[in-house]
Amino acid sequence: MVEPMNWISEVVRPRIKTLFKRETPENLWVKCPDTGQMVFHKEVEANHWVIPGSEHHLKMSAQARLKMMFDEGTWIDVALPEVAPDPLKFRDEKRYVDRLKEARAKTGLQDAFKIGYGRVGGLPMVLAAQEFGFMAGSLGMAAGEAFVRGAETALEKRTPYVLFAASGGARMQEGILSLMQMPRTTVAVRRLNAARLPYIVVLTNPTTGGVTASYAMLGDVHLAEPGALICFAGPRVIEQTIREKLPDGFQRAEYLREHGMVDQVVHRHQLRETITRLCKLLTNAAEAGTSLSAPEAA
Repeated sequence: MVEPMNWISEVVRPRIKTLFKRETPENLWVKCPDTGQMVFHKEVEANHWVIPGSEHHLKMSAQARLKMMFDEGTWIDVALPEVAPDPLKFRDEKRYVDRLKEARAKTGLQDAFKIGYGRVGGLPMVLAAQEFGFMAGSLGMAAGEAFVRGAETALEKRTPYVLFAASGGARMQEGILSLMQMPRTTVAVRRLNAARLPYIVVLTNPTTGGVTASYAMLGDVHLAEPGALICFAGPRVIEQTIREKLPDGFQRAEYLREHGMVDQVVHRHQLRETITRLCKLLTNAAEAGTSLSAPEAA
């Protein structure tokens, strides 16, 4: 026997649900990885991607970093060189050229670097920020060329060069051509040293692999954001290799500061002030006062 349709439950209720259904944006809330606290997305964004209360530092885009650092959030974009998009015709689950297209559409950048020239605390500076959202900020030919161009701009303008490192390491799709960027960027840092221009590195979460093994650890001063993972090989790989449990906080910013690999762990809200003070100490007053054409809005 077929039961008669309940018109209240089968007809009225679905229509009422549809009538009063509210679409909730997926990114309305941000969950703190440390405490599980739910915070409004806009509140976290306004706080420079630091969770209020727990002070957990989330990843930050290259664009947002430059806007946070430069005076009045304006700077001149440094034009970056073009390189061969797929020199090895690499393919794994996808073609490398397709991965590049996806990353460019997602981030609005041509590769994993954004470099700007402007004033920070009144001092002219060149800032380079790696974009982790672009294929994990991996180091390939384009990223290597971008870093070198940033160093050349600092040499030309006679300004400090400040790097915000964020990377998963070398880009495997470019093979040996990616690894060749390690000595190339090292030479660029040596040129800055020879010109007696400050090179300051801010290590953010995460900074790993070939980037840590080259330009990220060659700064005159190494700052790090709280809780940042900084390493060559990650903790999981090391534990599997040596078959031992690593100490708590191993390879995190605070652990590395205690063991002399990082000079200072600095809260994101204090980075601008700290970098300005360091650059004043590392440059003479005459150089700090060199003229800078008014930056255009970025």
